[in-house]
Amino acid sequence: MRTRLNVYFPPALAKQVDELAIRRRISRSAIVEAAVASYLSPDGADRMEAAFARRLDRLSRQVQRLERDTGLTIEALTLFVRFWLTVTPPLSDEDQAAAQVKGRKRYEGFVETLGRRFASGKSLIDEIPEDVWPRSRRPSRTE
Repeated sequence: MRTRLNVYFPPALAKQVDELAIRRRISRSAIVEAAVASYLSPDGADRMEAAFARRLDRLSRQVQRLERDTGLTIEALTLFVRFWLTVTPPLSDEDQAAAQVKGRKRYEGFVETLGRRFASGKSLIDEIPEDVWPRSRRPSRTE
């Protein structure tokens, strides 16, 4: 025995139900019944929770990779700045102008090289030797 229910849908939703009923060649009542059963099903909530858990796990791995990459970038920059400040002697006032011109040219070359390297997909992490950071401990780029 079935119980009759009168429900009201917005016109756009009612149109979608009608179109689906025509496409699938089933009654509108069967579509609404299946939708309500799916909504009330405890399995549906479990499936949704599992999907959210998988997405959260993936996001957590991505955040961990970003933290690692940021830490590596900061360390590399720190080492470079410390080295540069240690080995670069101060310039006299008359040498400053020539050094600034040379510096601009070097910077332009650096930016071009960085652009080519970035476009090629090469990564500093890929260049770290195996004995320092084994590949088995490295997160993959697709996580």
